[in-house]
Amino acid sequence: MNSFATSPGTRDILPPDAARWRAFQEAFAEVASRYGCSYMIPPMFEDLGVFLRLGEATDVVTKEMYDFEDKGGRRVALRPEQTASVCRAFVQHRPTTPWKVWYAGPNFRYEKPQQGRYRQFDQVGVEVLGVTDPHADVEVIALAWDFYRALGLRQVHLALNTLGNADERARWTEALAKYFRDHEEQLTVDSRATLAKNPLRVLDSKRPDDAPVIQGAPRIEDYLGVESAQHFAVVRQSLTELGIPFTVEARLVRGLDYYCHTTFEFVSTSLSAAHTAIGGGGRYDGLVEQLGGPATPGVGFALGLDRTLLACDAESVFPSPRETVRVFVVDTTGGGEALRVAAELRAADISTDRAFEQRSMKAQMKAADRSGAEIALIIGSDELASDSIVMRLMSSGEQTTVKRANLIEIVQRTLAVTDVK
Repeated sequence: MNSFATSPGTRDILPPDAARWRAFQEAFAEVASRYGCSYMIPPMFEDLGVFLRLGEATDVVTKEMYDFEDKGGRRVALRPEQTASVCRAFVQHRPTTPWKVWYAGPNFRYEKPQQGRYRQFDQVGVEVLGVTDPHADVEVIALAWDFYRALGLRQVHLALNTLGNADERARWTEALAKYFRDHEEQLTVDSRATLAKNPLRVLDSKRPDDAPVIQGAPRIEDYLGVESAQHFAVVRQSLTELGIPFTVEARLVRGLDYYCHTTFEFVSTSLSAAHTAIGGGGRYDGLVEQLGGPATPGVGFALGLDRTLLACDAESVFPSPRETVRVFVVDTTGGGEALRVAAELRAADISTDRAFEQRSMKAQMKAADRSGAEIALIIGSDELASDSIVMRLMSSGEQTTVKRANLIEIVQRTLAVTDVK
């Protein structure tokens, strides 16, 4: 019989890496809660129409979505991102604004697997709905910045731009289309194909042959009105006041069509691969309306877990947390006493493991050593008869006999000393 393996673009997250993922999400939850954001869990799949609002010229919609017809004849798609799902939830449930939520979990895109990018990939993110104030843009950027700092990352660069409002973006896009059509012969084949679908996305090209043409392209600042220019000015000034460094990147556009005004991207300068972006976001004031809700402004971001952990590895920060048990119970009297002792220790919030199948003392001590436990509690026939237990410190081999009635107190005291060391 053939054995099965993971599908292309997916993988199993095994210990200790899985513990690091959990710690990553817990660290994000802590920072997000300090900013007044509440946790929400959107569904893994939605009506296909929810994600079609991302923009028909984007690769996510045209090539990368896992969409299918379910057994009820409904056309659905696994979520390729979660902003659209959050906005759909807002339209459906109409919570009080401002609505500040954070999320974590997997998304799905059918794209070529590469370093730090998989077909099933996890993100954490924040969305703030119902606020037009540019300070809301600053807050979500500051939240992401604080999270990176909490992980220990220091080599992170913030790139910032504005796309103006919908009308200004449309005029800029029209000007870009004319400019790139006039210089179409100088563009690469791939960029010509992009031009036919979305002229704005030509600016995304990292191909050297496109660089000279892109360098001369119209800039958004020439199409901004007073209000949009002022909005962007407040964002820049406020980030400076908070001590968050940034550079304005005139060619920065986000990969999804719903963005307007502030757009931003976090890049790890410690990564040398071609793909160094570890997160990004921006303002999307029209998405809720496109999903059938009232005109509602929004701003948010998503941070890639895999890419961010690669950056952590490059900076040697945020290692996998300790996941070993602290106490291991060795019982050569049949295992019943180990069952009772382990239960008492766990009830006292002490992580505990034990051996099974009545293995020999030598085999159980080897298991205790492999477990990484700091203390081994040894129960033999003599100990069982005298209502006592031998406590061995695994680091030094030092052991003492303690009364069964005093076990929990003595173990807690011993572990407290270990923690101080």
